[in-house]
Amino acid sequence: MRLHEPVEVRAATEADLAAIAAIAQATGQDEDWQNVFPRYVRHVMAHGRFLVAERASVLTGYGAALRIGEGPRSVSMLTDLFVDPVVHGTGTGRAILAALWQDEPRRMTFSSLHAHALPLYTSFGLDAWWPLLYLRGEVRRLTMPAGWSVSPATAAQVASLEESWTGLDRAAEHAMWAAWPNGSGVIACLHGRPVATGTAGGAAAEYGISHLVTDPGAATGEAAADAVAAVLSWLEPADGRARICLPAPHPATRTLLAAGWRVAEFDLHMASEPGLIDPRSTAPSPALA
Repeated sequence: MRLHEPVEVRAATEADLAAIAAIAQATGQDEDWQNVFPRYVRHVMAHGRFLVAERASVLTGYGAALRIGEGPRSVSMLTDLFVDPVVHGTGTGRAILAALWQDEPRRMTFSSLHAHALPLYTSFGLDAWWPLLYLRGEVRRLTMPAGWSVSPATAAQVASLEESWTGLDRAAEHAMWAAWPNGSGVIACLHGRPVATGTAGGAAAEYGISHLVTDPGAATGEAAADAVAAVLSWLEPADGRARICLPAPHPATRTLLAAGWRVAEFDLHMASEPGLIDPRSTAPSPALA
C-alpha cells in the first residue's frame, strides 16, 4: 500500500462488507461475523451514514453516524470509527470524521481508550463527560423489587412507549435489537404503570439489555435503579449471566456492584455539550445509544 496516496472517502456499499469486517478484526473487535455484524452494518447503512476510506483503491478505514431525533435538536451519534492499524497516524480517521460531521453541530460518541481517540474527538469539539461501564454478572443475584413486574413486548410497543416519553423515534433500532438472537422487547411496570421499556437479547456472552429508558416524568433515582434490577432479574440467560452498559452516574450502578456485578471494560461518553444523553435514566447502546 502506498501511504503517500491521498485518502478518498465515499459511501460504503454491500460489496465493502468483507473489507469492513477485516478492518474490524484487525483492530481487535470481537463480533458475530456471520449474523450480527453484517445486520448491524446494513442497519446503519440504511438509517444513517456509513463511509469508507480508501488509498490506491485499498479500503483502509470506515466510520458511521446515526442521527437521533429531528430538527435543530437532533444529535449525530458516531457509531463507528475504525482505521487499519497499518495506516494509523496518516489522517484517515480525521478525513472520515470530517465528512461524517460536516454541518452536524450536536455530536456525541462513546470513545474507546485508544491513544488516538480522545485527541481526535476533542479536536472536533467534544469533551469527555462520564464513563460508560460494561457491567456483567449473575441475574440470580438480583431480585424483582417490590411492586414491579416485567412483561415481553413487541418492538413496535417499546418504540411507541419510548417516543411518548422522550419524543425520539427509535423504532428501527428496537426492531434490529429484537431480531438479534434471543431478542425481545420488555416493559417494566411499577404498580401496573409502565415506567421503563427497552430491548434485550444477544448471543452467549453478549446477552443482556441492549437499550433501556426510564420515563423521565416518573423516574426518581430509586425508580431508575429498580427498573434496571427488575428487567435484569426477569431475564433467563442460558448461563445465568447477563450484561448491561450503564453510565457511571446511573443509580443502578451501585445496585449492580453491590450484587457482585463487575465492570468488564468502559468507554467514555464524549459530546459537544452535556445532557445529550440523560445518564441517570438511560442504559444506552454503546453502538447506537
